[in-house]
Amino acid sequence: MLASRIPKSRRLPSAALLAGAVVWGLIWYPYRVVEAAGMGGVTATLITYGLAFLLGLLPLWPVLRRTRPSIWLFALGLMAAGTNLGYVLGALDGEVMRVLLLFYLSPLWTVLLSRVMLGERLSRTGAGVIALSLGGAMVMLWQPALGLPWPQGRAEWLGLMAGVCFAAVNVMVRRTAHIAIEQKVMAVFLGVVAVAPVAAWLRGESPLEQMAQADAHTWAVLFILGGVLLLVNLVVQYGITFLAANAAIALFLFELVVAAISSWWLAGEMMGVKEWIGGAMIIAASLFSGHLETATPDRGSACSRGM
Repeated sequence: MLASRIPKSRRLPSAALLAGAVVWGLIWYPYRVVEAAGMGGVTATLITYGLAFLLGLLPLWPVLRRTRPSIWLFALGLMAAGTNLGYVLGALDGEVMRVLLLFYLSPLWTVLLSRVMLGERLSRTGAGVIALSLGGAMVMLWQPALGLPWPQGRAEWLGLMAGVCFAAVNVMVRRTAHIAIEQKVMAVFLGVVAVAPVAAWLRGESPLEQMAQADAHTWAVLFILGGVLLLVNLVVQYGITFLAANAAIALFLFELVVAAISSWWLAGEMMGVKEWIGGAMIIAASLFSGHLETATPDRGSACSRGM
């Protein structure tokens, strides 16, 4: 198992989350390539998560065969579907920067959910780190002409929903430390695969038709994405398991910095002064996230045990 023992320090789990943030900050580009080839975003998400599930079956089977029905696994899969599909649909249908801003309000929901579900108490230093990371996101993504960060239209509500689901996934992974990481990763993939056909129907996409029309290059990109999703989800869930939920969300915000740089490098989107200032704030928050101290109940909650 990936988490057979508790790591001696936070460095490895923190590095795992930063690696995940780098991947998620870059993964928009291959999805854009697939979309340019004529495949809808929901269909591409369905295929890549389905491939990730299939690729993980054989190597993870020794752990998966011990899986028992669990309401937590069901909830985790559902929230993961809301995170991924809500983000994709929101970004496709609305103002991307506006949707991103609403999505990255997730630290607020993480603070609330981790207090209720995990009993985590945030110190003043921890609260400062969360404020710094959230402030960095606000600086990077703020659009004065769009007004206050409040959802306007279906796309923006989807972005907000995705952020809430993302916070819930973050907290649930910590809450289910008694369940193997491999089992939780596969639950995430199954959740997306189960919900995606409904989202495709609502958008008027035809996955089977688009699969039949896809060329060899598109399928090659999709297979690579499936493998990357498998690896990055295993790595990220390892990191979440051994870090406080609020520390994890601060590290995840590093994705914004990577996305800003990659969009400039790969798509020619220029970064302004506010992007550099906001990015510096997020990097600082990530570096100081180790100061997020928590106090958990002493009655052996699941999140306090290793696997």
